[in-house]
Amino acid sequence: MRTLHAYLTRQILASLVITVGVFTLVLLLANVLKEVLPLLVNRQLGFGTVAQAIGLLIPFVWVFALPMGMLTATLLIFGRMSADQELIAVRASGISLLSLISPVLLLSVALCVLSAWVNMEIGPRCRVAYNSLRNKIMLEFSNVVLPEGRFIKDFPGYLFLIGKNRNYNLEDVKVYKIGGETNAGYLIYARRGRLETDVPHKKMLLYLYDAKGLGGWSGAGDLIIPLNLPTARSDWKPRIDDMTFIQLREQLREFERLSNTPIPLGHLTTNQIVERKKELAKQSRDMTSQVRFQIHRQVAFSFACFGFTLVGIPLGIRMHRRETNIGIGIALVLVAVYYSFIVVGQSLDARPECAPHLIVWLPNFVFQAVGAVLLWRANRGV
Repeated sequence: MRTLHAYLTRQILASLVITVGVFTLVLLLANVLKEVLPLLVNRQLGFGTVAQAIGLLIPFVWVFALPMGMLTATLLIFGRMSADQELIAVRASGISLLSLISPVLLLSVALCVLSAWVNMEIGPRCRVAYNSLRNKIMLEFSNVVLPEGRFIKDFPGYLFLIGKNRNYNLEDVKVYKIGGETNAGYLIYARRGRLETDVPHKKMLLYLYDAKGLGGWSGAGDLIIPLNLPTARSDWKPRIDDMTFIQLREQLREFERLSNTPIPLGHLTTNQIVERKKELAKQSRDMTSQVRFQIHRQVAFSFACFGFTLVGIPLGIRMHRRETNIGIGIALVLVAVYYSFIVVGQSLDARPECAPHLIVWLPNFVFQAVGAVLLWRANRGV
């Protein structure tokens, strides 16, 4: 039995490392293409800074990669063992399926603990650190770099195209002022320009010499365009969905304390007092609903590995296939079903009457219940 357990554990761990690595790369690539690559291309960042940003994104994608990797690993390994008749040989030796998979279940519990650490502490902190790094990059590079030959869309209301940039001395500068509903846009062209920063006032000043206007601006001569710099505040507070579990608990207690603060009722009538209390109760539920949802989401996510394992083992046995693409395809379908509940809960997080914090627990209950039934049937050979 010990030999079988060691063999199965090695197989699962090897497959788990590969699948988690693959899903991490895929999810990381999506985030890099969306957020990091534009900074690298448009702002000429060093690869060291990009590597730091990617490193901070890894724990964030592990929130999803760990459960997906565990599900895929169980589907692949037990599908191969079923196809190779290894499970029949194990049964013939008098060993039940439940006895065989005990180390896999223990491994899934250990991954739940790791997922809880990532979901509730490491992931949110790394996400906040990444956002801080991104804000710092925006601050440092937006006031010193206007890249040549590219459309620059970083400043609301303006679109820039710079011909040459030589130590903040610009040539062939085109400025497109984007129009709104009530005013038309226009184009300004200048052969020369200069870029300066006004850090105390958080401004970047773009000097245009011999500027000529087209469209809605008919002026000519020298022109100064002030642009707002992005700020990097040291007292910046993370968003609710980027808070750690402890920060969320503190935020929830703060909201509850504020909702319990007595409010002077003055000379209100009895009916007005009742209406005021109902209004305050509704405001309190609205304030705490999103925080409560994030708390439950972090905890519920932590149990995904166990539910996926319970479902993955019997499904892998029933597949009776060793092809990797089939296992990955089934895993992706199950993951989509699981996280669809989370998406529904997220869309209702501002509606406390729908109990969104309980919706995030439904996939755990469904997967664990279905997995337990399928596992019981597989153990009986049904």
